[in-house]
Amino acid sequence: MKKTLQFLVLILCLSATKTIMAQDDLLSILGPEEETTQYANASFKTNKIINLHSIENTALGVLDFKIAHRFGFINGGAYEFFGLDQASMKLIFDYGITKNLQVGFGRTNFEKVYDGYLKYRLLHQSKGKRKMPISLSYVAGIAVKTEKFTNENRTNYFTSRLYYHHQLLIARKFSDNFTLQLTPSLLHRNLVESTAVENDVYSIAIAGRQKLTKRMAINVEYIYNLNGQIDPKYFNSLSVGFDIETGGHVFQLHFTNSTSMVEKGFIAENTGDWTKGDIHFGFNLSRVFTLVKPKHKD
Repeated sequence: MKKTLQFLVLILCLSATKTIMAQDDLLSILGPEEETTQYANASFKTNKIINLHSIENTALGVLDFKIAHRFGFINGGAYEFFGLDQASMKLIFDYGITKNLQVGFGRTNFEKVYDGYLKYRLLHQSKGKRKMPISLSYVAGIAVKTEKFTNENRTNYFTSRLYYHHQLLIARKFSDNFTLQLTPSLLHRNLVESTAVENDVYSIAIAGRQKLTKRMAINVEYIYNLNGQIDPKYFNSLSVGFDIETGGHVFQLHFTNSTSMVEKGFIAENTGDWTKGDIHFGFNLSRVFTLVKPKHKD
């Protein structure tokens, strides 16, 4: 009986060795496994951080519709229901023309501003076969203020209502939980309040995202304007927000000293001072719709 067991074990070992050798021969025929490129995705939950554009693009053929609300300053106290008695709103439509090109259009009731932009991704962070340490996008936009001129007695030009901005979005997703983005910007205002301020405003913003749970993250952004470009009565923008994903919706709850929701406002015309409680509570509600289904190759 003992010799029979030894014989069976020997047969099994020989069979296993033969199988392993056959697998090795098959792999040698197929050749080494081809290395693939892995691109960073979901660096931010949507294409907006809080006020700023994020490095994320709306997908090809997808319409991202946002409703943005910004309530009054919370230091208004109970009489103003801590700002909830006042509100400004913006409707935002973002569409992905290609996987790298996105366009958008918006309208806000604050100063009755219409704005549009395009965003193109130049570099996409990746690892593997193709290595790229950062993602890089370029944003160009225009806004027109349609609120009535404060002084109707002087000669007012349509061009005085126009504002332009150019931005570079430089981002790196350091881990599944943490992303950092730098955003240098140039804002041009055709008409300014006085000769004491500049028509061109150069700024740089830093923003970060820290994932807290599977469906929640915290975002922080700060926009620094170089000295002497804006009126001393204005303050740099500082915002803190939370992203909450619920199926097909993303809720963005935030606190910010920026009343305006367009670049000319939240970059260069913030009247809110955090140290005095000039803080707005607001939210963005995002819903995506697939208008054109992309064609997939076999």
